[in-house]
Amino acid sequence: MQTPLGKVYLVGAGPGDPGLFTLKGKTLLEHADVVVYDALVSPQILAMINPKAEQINAGKRRGRHSLVQEETTRLLIAKAQTHAIVVRLKGGDPFVFGRGGEEMEDLVNAGVPVEVVPGVTSGIAAPAYAGIPLTHRSYSSSVTFVTGHESAGKYRPEVNWRAIAQGSETIVVYMGVHNLPHIVAELQAGGLSLHTPIALVRWGTRPDQEELLGTLGTIAQQVEETGFEAPAIAVIGNVVQLHSVLAGCRPAIYPAI
Repeated sequence: MQTPLGKVYLVGAGPGDPGLFTLKGKTLLEHADVVVYDALVSPQILAMINPKAEQINAGKRRGRHSLVQEETTRLLIAKAQTHAIVVRLKGGDPFVFGRGGEEMEDLVNAGVPVEVVPGVTSGIAAPAYAGIPLTHRSYSSSVTFVTGHESAGKYRPEVNWRAIAQGSETIVVYMGVHNLPHIVAELQAGGLSLHTPIALVRWGTRPDQEELLGTLGTIAQQVEETGFEAPAIAVIGNVVQLHSVLAGCRPAIYPAI
């Protein structure tokens, strides 16, 4: 195989607010030769890309894939043969439910140099912008981050929700809106009360951020009645009660363009 000319940088774009994007990530975008970006990267961050760079949309949304994962990896390998700085720009953090680990393995196996630039993950940022601390000395000293993106009923789920129900005091679920009824039922079967508070935060840190608060016993019906849709983070646990206390102390959200 040809010796790669360049290097691939797996860069986390953060949750949306460009103020949460890292300085290192911004510098790489400004000097990139090629940028392969995801669907959830905000326009304000895409605007930081070197205007001379080749820009490729590899975004994946439920039911709509610009490029499948294998195509994306092959593209990164190919671009590294002829370009010095290839940026793979991923929403949130590359290594938190972003398939960055898979891409890194494939690139390393292909002999392509790789560097990871972490990003602020939405599981931390979205609750913060909703006024919900994930830990609090009076409410929670443990947090579990888990993906809700599994096809319940089609195969044996890999996530043991019943064990997670007893595993920590705060549960943060990524990509769980579509499987929420299954998740809620399993958490209840694992011992969580119907009255356990839950918050859904959609488009966290963006101007159009939305929040839906309820309990494990009510949230599925609330989602159906309001038409609340993905992408959203779910926060489950007593820390959600602080939403009303901290609602007036939220970070400023950047203005829409």
